[in-house]
Amino acid sequence: MPETARHRGAALAVLCAASLMVVLDGSIVAVALPAIQADLGFSAPGLAWVVNAYLVAFGGLLLLSGRLGDLAGRRRVFLTGLAVFTAASLAAGLAPNAASLVVARFAQGVGGALASAVVLGLIVTMYPEPGPRARAIGVYSFTQAAGASIGLVAGGALTHAFDWHWTFYVNLPIGVAALALAPLVVEADRGTGLRDGIDVLGALLVTGGVMLLGYGIVLPGWTFTTVGALAAATVLLAGFVLRQARARTPLLPLRLLRIRAVAGANLTMVVMVAGFLGFQFVTALYLQQVLGFDALGTGLAFLPAPVMIAVFSLGLSDRLSTRFSPRAVLVAGLLVTAMAFLLLTRVRADGGYFLHVFPALVLMGSGAGMAIPALMGLAMSAAGPADSGVTSGLITTTQQVGAAIGTAVLASAAAARTGELLSTATPAREALAAGFRFAYGLSAGLVTFAAVLAGVALTPRRRPAELRTADVGPTG
Repeated sequence: MPETARHRGAALAVLCAASLMVVLDGSIVAVALPAIQADLGFSAPGLAWVVNAYLVAFGGLLLLSGRLGDLAGRRRVFLTGLAVFTAASLAAGLAPNAASLVVARFAQGVGGALASAVVLGLIVTMYPEPGPRARAIGVYSFTQAAGASIGLVAGGALTHAFDWHWTFYVNLPIGVAALALAPLVVEADRGTGLRDGIDVLGALLVTGGVMLLGYGIVLPGWTFTTVGALAAATVLLAGFVLRQARARTPLLPLRLLRIRAVAGANLTMVVMVAGFLGFQFVTALYLQQVLGFDALGTGLAFLPAPVMIAVFSLGLSDRLSTRFSPRAVLVAGLLVTAMAFLLLTRVRADGGYFLHVFPALVLMGSGAGMAIPALMGLAMSAAGPADSGVTSGLITTTQQVGAAIGTAVLASAAAARTGELLSTATPAREALAAGFRFAYGLSAGLVTFAAVLAGVALTPRRRPAELRTADVGPTG
């Protein structure tokens, strides 16, 4: 990897800019959906696939992409994914009909998975020293934590100033610049080689399983299709685990899951992100459906969260982790975020943004800015150079699974509570606000559970020699 601080800084900037572009794409389109529906004639159920096609492909291919990076070279996989994502963004902007847009969004998900899965692995390889690595992970974590909120702002601004096509065209200059600069500043790595082959059966099982899991989660209601998709996903993922135990060159070496830091961090990530991303979805609905914000106003309303995430993840998180410990900072950040969600359980039908939403966004951004860099660092701390790609892909996969679960569960819970109140002749805005309050309570519960999980699962085990020394105590 590049040896000078200047080269490493330039490489980090390129990697994080590309990563931010991919993260933005998950949310930047959300505020443009009404305009897309009117222009291309999407049905109401079909419109959801403008988002879902991207998420299903992205989540399903992350683990495979990370392992490909370990075998074929992480820079090569990154550049391939970036090229696919940029070309698919152009195709999405030019889409003449609904079907072609959905296909282009699926291709964006493929490219996004290839590019994103190896970024964290490249960063930890570039920064072997603990201090610089913590700061670099803080920068990367900012792109992951704040990207969705920034996407809402950018999507609202682009749709308001131009039209929905520009939510895709905006990726082109970033993608082309990153493709031009990455070969100059990100040093090539050889990978461990494909001579022993890749576990094709394992790749098919995990890709199909995660895609079906995402598909089943995003489908509305407990229909036969939903249950069938989730059941098939369970079978495929169970088959994947069995395959990894026997494969000569496993896609996901199961020894990684026996590492306490890796397993604990991934479990914590699922629960944490379920609370975080579900909160974003519910808050966007509250701002629009209850407080009457338009698309641009909704995006701008989220700004306090990414600002505070930047303050903590870019400037304070690594210092706090050095002073205390990554685990302590993670737990503290999660508890601060849970307090933010508890504040949001006070939202009302006649509420105000600065009274009920703004303080919680500031608190939530502060907690997320502490928690996410600490968790990313813990997840990668035990990964060796040969496994950094698949470990990076694994933590990004669990992040996506958590986001899908959280959005589906919290949206369904809010809708169910609202529907229950509407059946009793409760005014619509009051029923909506009550549904959102219920969802915020669930978010607070999820994040509190993540804090407990992190406190227990990420507690370092003391080695037998250390235990014996502690039992004997000081002598003399």
